[in-house]
Amino acid sequence: MGQIFDKFQGKEWRRKQIRKITDKVFDRVTNDAERANLTFEDLYIAVLLVYNDMNKHLPGPHFDPPSKDTVRIMIQESDVNLDGRINREEFVSFIERLTSDTFIVVGQGLIITLVVAPTIAMATKRTTGGVPGIGKLVQKLPNSVYASLVTVAVVLFQKSIQEV
Repeated sequence: MGQIFDKFQGKEWRRKQIRKITDKVFDRVTNDAERANLTFEDLYIAVLLVYNDMNKHLPGPHFDPPSKDTVRIMIQESDVNLDGRINREEFVSFIERLTSDTFIVVGQGLIITLVVAPTIAMATKRTTGGVPGIGKLVQKLPNSVYASLVTVAVVLFQKSIQEV
């Protein structure tokens, strides 16, 4: 699935999006803390801010941030210079590893919306031909209009599931 998403947007797009979010969050947290690097508490606040931004700007389901224990384990793997703090490049690497599954989920949602929904639309259009009242109306609609309507319905359905 990730490979298909890469073909739609490209790995470079993903890196740019992550970099844009991480730079903004890193600058905000280090400016607030008046430090050049992030401590564990700073890092956890930064992770929460990154997940907040992802949930606002990326299509698909809401993503829950990791627990403090997960972040504590991952900070040991990301602290390359072993100073107990995370610098900007370590932070970008940390967030890339932390969010790698997130983009796969987003990609799967896009595939469902862009590929599966129009296919379902065409199949249902053929089967509604014999339904009294609705069948004639559906058959009169151009395929592109009907596929668009079904795709919008699928997107609305996905959003309603996310809100529950």
